Amino acid sequence: MIRLLILGGTSEARRLAGALVDAPGLEVVSSLAGRVRTPALPPGAVRIGGFGGPEGLAQWLRDNGIDAVIDATHPFAARMTAGAAAACAATGVPLLVLRRPGWTAGPGDDWHWVDSLSEAAARLPALGSRVFLTTGRQDLAAFARLDLWFLVRSVDPPEPPVPARMRVLLDRGPFRVEEERALIREYRIEVLVTKDSGGAMTAAKLTAAREAGIPVVVQRRPPLPAGVTAVPTAKDALAWIRALRGAGQRE
Repeated sequence: MIRLLILGGTSEARRLAGALVDAPGLEVVSSLAGRVRTPALPPGAVRIGGFGGPEGLAQWLRDNGIDAVIDATHPFAARMTAGAAAACAATGVPLLVLRRPGWTAGPGDDWHWVDSLSEAAARLPALGSRVFLTTGRQDLAAFARLDLWFLVRSVDPPEPPVPARMRVLLDRGPFRVEEERALIREYRIEVLVTKDSGGAMTAAKLTAAREAGIPVVVQRRPPLPAGVTAVPTAKDALAWIRALRGAGQRE
């Protein structure tokens, strides 16, 4: 029996848990950080909440007899990924990082890449005064002092400090292109700010921005910790698990 911990919260993590939850010889536990009030739960056993840093995670792996970890957290959950890498290195537990591919600009796109949201905020005044901000509820402090108007979309209400002039939309993807077109028209959006999250659930805004001819400020992903193995799809993660199970059977 292999005990697998999936660090989740993404659609890829939910699909992976669904594919593995009834697999013979495998026991799966999904862990969610608990930052969203009503998270979309994966199939199977679920724990919600933090571990108390890398040391806490390492101890949890030992206490629960975990044989392998798949980090399928959000591409911008850099602290969680670093903690998983440190905990797995300390315990000798194999770690795989599942990261969906990022977005790529195409013909007609006017993308401006930045390394931080502070850099994004510095770029905005030259790009437009009405901003569609889709960077999450915890990342508004960088924009709080700008004298611009913001349409802020997030799953839960944003945390202060926040911009003085803003409208909040509480919503969860997937989003359709026609819906994003309507938002851009209704709120007279002049610039979109987003993170390079990748995936299809929230990509429609990029198509709508291209059609509207408005610029997009895109935050680059943080780098992965040195030495970790990463794959782009749940199919690849399933192959990794099968290889682990085969190695265990041979032993």
